[in-house]
Amino acid sequence: MKRLSVRTRLTLVYGSLFLVTSAALVAVTYLLTVRTMDDRFPSRQNVDATTITRLRALAVGGDVSDLVRLKADADRELARQKHDVLEQLLQSSLVTMLVLGVLAVVIGYVVAGRMLRPLHTVTATARRLSESNLYERIALDGPQDEIKDLADTFDRMLDRLNRAFDAQRRFVANASHELRTPLTINRTVLEVALASRRSPPETRALADVLLGNTARHERLIEGLLLLARSERELATRVGTPLRDVVRSALDQLDAQVEEAGVDVEARLGPAAVTGDPVLLERCAVNLLENAVKYNVGDGRVWVRTGVRDGEAFLQVVNTGRPVPSYEVATIFEPFRRLRADRTGSRDGAGLGLSIVRAVVAAHGGAIDTVPRPDGGLSITVRLPVAAEPALAA
Repeated sequence: MKRLSVRTRLTLVYGSLFLVTSAALVAVTYLLTVRTMDDRFPSRQNVDATTITRLRALAVGGDVSDLVRLKADADRELARQKHDVLEQLLQSSLVTMLVLGVLAVVIGYVVAGRMLRPLHTVTATARRLSESNLYERIALDGPQDEIKDLADTFDRMLDRLNRAFDAQRRFVANASHELRTPLTINRTVLEVALASRRSPPETRALADVLLGNTARHERLIEGLLLLARSERELATRVGTPLRDVVRSALDQLDAQVEEAGVDVEARLGPAAVTGDPVLLERCAVNLLENAVKYNVGDGRVWVRTGVRDGEAFLQVVNTGRPVPSYEVATIFEPFRRLRADRTGSRDGAGLGLSIVRAVVAAHGGAIDTVPRPDGGLSITVRLPVAAEPALAA
């Protein structure tokens, strides 16, 4: 019963109640008919003595046995007719009950659908809602019943969500300005101090350390802002060739790949998705950067794109240290790393794969992560294929 829809369950309840009520009505009608017929047409045992006495008084000098035999025949015929009448009544009642039961189920199904139509309106509105159209309301018309109360409560909740998202957007915009500006000023001052010939060696060393810290803080802030942006509704949705995105990401990481001494093998098949090209590129960059950064000496990275099972995919496989399967999910959490050596990483803020997960979720995709037996990970991003097949050529 839990797997059935509310409409089906209501229909079954209506039909069951009707059938039970009809069965009780048929049983009561049948019993009353039997009682009435017994009262109007007494049985042979109740009338034989009276009838025989009267027949004896009428048939003086005649043969009473013939009259008794005729009376017995009449009683049997009367009993047979009573049985036929009751049997026909019962059959007709059962057939009528079944026909009306089917009709009641059909009518109950239609009526249940009409009664649940306001709930379908609420559900359809909830499915259409996103951050970009939180202004939409159900505004259900009708009497102030339980369904109307539900719709009004849902509208009030949307008002609160809309205000919360507006506050979040303003916070991200303000944080982007307030946090970037002082760090940019600090970086400029430190770079000037390093470039000045008048600065003593101690000042240069201190400026170099502070410049590195400032760069890490800038990357952390950029990562947080990008994470906040990728977790919101997409503002841009255009057809984007996935392999072009990956090529651009590989170009950005050429120096890092060469420095790490990692061999990258790319097989980029045609695949197109609909979404934000900037976020998709950042997703690819973070995946590739993670594969290069947490690799081993003379390691390898395999990159694949294409279409499989009706979905576009980006697969990044790398060699590296063994990763326990029970710790795979933790690498997508903000500031979560598998080992202590990653906690102190100077090159990252611990947000790379968190941004990947947020970008993929914003594009309606999914991530499959599988540890390799020889060490490293195989991460596959699956995204809906773009509606325009020409973009995938």
